[in-house]
Amino acid sequence: MRTFDRIPLVFVAVSLAACVDTTDSLDQDVQIDGGDRGLTAFVLDNSATRNAVIGFHRDRTTGLLVRVAAFPTGGKGTAAGLGSQGALVLDDAGQHLFAVNPGSDEISVFEIRGSALILRDIVASGGANPISVTVRDDLLYVLNAGRDAIAGSIAGFRLGDDSMAPIPGSIRPLSAAAVGPAQIELSPDAGVVVVTEKATNNLTTYLVDATGAASAPIVTPSHGQTPFGFAFDAAGHLIVSEAFGGAPGASAVSSYALGSDGVPVVISGSVPDGQGAACWIAIGAGRTAYTTNTASNTVSGYRIRQSGELAAFADGGVTATTGAMPTDADFNAAGSILYVLDAGADAIDIYAHQSTGALVAVGQVTGLPASTVGMAAR
Repeated sequence: MRTFDRIPLVFVAVSLAACVDTTDSLDQDVQIDGGDRGLTAFVLDNSATRNAVIGFHRDRTTGLLVRVAAFPTGGKGTAAGLGSQGALVLDDAGQHLFAVNPGSDEISVFEIRGSALILRDIVASGGANPISVTVRDDLLYVLNAGRDAIAGSIAGFRLGDDSMAPIPGSIRPLSAAAVGPAQIELSPDAGVVVVTEKATNNLTTYLVDATGAASAPIVTPSHGQTPFGFAFDAAGHLIVSEAFGGAPGASAVSSYALGSDGVPVVISGSVPDGQGAACWIAIGAGRTAYTTNTASNTVSGYRIRQSGELAAFADGGVTATTGAMPTDADFNAAGSILYVLDAGADAIDIYAHQSTGALVAVGQVTGLPASTVGMAAR
């Protein structure tokens, strides 16, 4: 474990020319979502030589993102897509940012301070090729996809003020050796760890005990094929995208309730959106969920009823049109702004989330590195 002094890292300057609007200079009072000041959105460049988080301000006048800097993670990426959701996540308070380093098998944690990210710690991920992390309170779990002869796994960590400490007995296998894992997330009460497996069409869950250690894997078949991204709504329902192998028009989203035994129970099974390759899930305000359709260049919206049942918006599955190959997506803390990473366009699309559930395009930031993954916002 490497712990760092409480000083900002010298960051790599990034040109503002790629942004659509740069009328506010970086030393002005920049208003961001939620009334805070400082960095508001983040992506991971996933460089194989020097992985870094790119941080953005949100311009208070235009709503567009203004690129600030790239902050090195201290580890390495893979310079390729990870096929995962959750490569970059915020803690519950929006004060710390966690990033995977899949090329060096590490996790980095930053403190967000104004317009800077301060690297606090780097730890070994407990396995090979970490691709997704999840944080609840002082508990963190990482999903290791595996590499070569090293099988995929999960591993848990206890968070301190400036560090991450491995939890004894928390390293557990996935359902099999080669499962194509996509995402890991802790349930809202931190009592269950959930992992989606694309190759096996499984939802693999683990009960978490009082020490933070995970149980043996509990394997449940997904209702639909190729379960990928997911999120929990405010009531604890599990909302999961289903890519169906990328088949045109076959994508869907399912919802589940998690039992006390950690087993997901279907509420709405494979509600179609008529699009291709539904992969990432983001949940906004007003009980709405959205999936990015990577093969269709669209975002599809769903209403989540109190029971957890899903109802697709009556818009033919095209709630918004994106740039090429939309992948990662995240809402700001208020649920009013949706950011979508376009992997094929090296860009971020920005949408205002309306009370009706509609998404209104605000603008786009271009010029990201081609290897960029992850999307986190506050």
